[in-house]
Amino acid sequence: MEGMPAQLPMEPHSQDLRKGRCNEANRIYLLTTTTLQRQPLFKDWLVARILIHAMRNQVEAHRVESLAFVVMPDHLHWLIVLQGNTTLAALMHSVKGSSSRQINQLCGTNQPVWQNGYHDHAVREDEELVNVARYIVANPLRAGLVNKIGDYPFWDAKWL
Repeated sequence: MEGMPAQLPMEPHSQDLRKGRCNEANRIYLLTTTTLQRQPLFKDWLVARILIHAMRNQVEAHRVESLAFVVMPDHLHWLIVLQGNTTLAALMHSVKGSSSRQINQLCGTNQPVWQNGYHDHAVREDEELVNVARYIVANPLRAGLVNKIGDYPFWDAKWL
């Protein structure tokens, strides 16, 4: 319309969501992140194992305790306890950066793997952790990828 300012293209504002947020040691967080354009990269067994290895490196470095995770074809859900002075941003930067480099090396490409940003939810004390973990690992069932969770290879939970 004449006289109206041209609209700017919508840009993701996920970084704005984290402004002023605290990262608390020993706090439990549910993290979710997606592949760029929701590409189902993790349908490939080797690619999914690269991501799981990058997550395990964070555990071995004592940056997090992993309570449960599921690697879906195009996204990750990860229930963690943040340790030390690790920040969520540094954790996700490390996991996404490391997995991206290794996935590109495996595929012989140099393409972005992950969508910018991630979603985090600080789990409240009154939330039942085992139920949160069950919800996470049941994602492949709800998505119709398998009939039994035991048939899906890319998940783990501390309580098993």
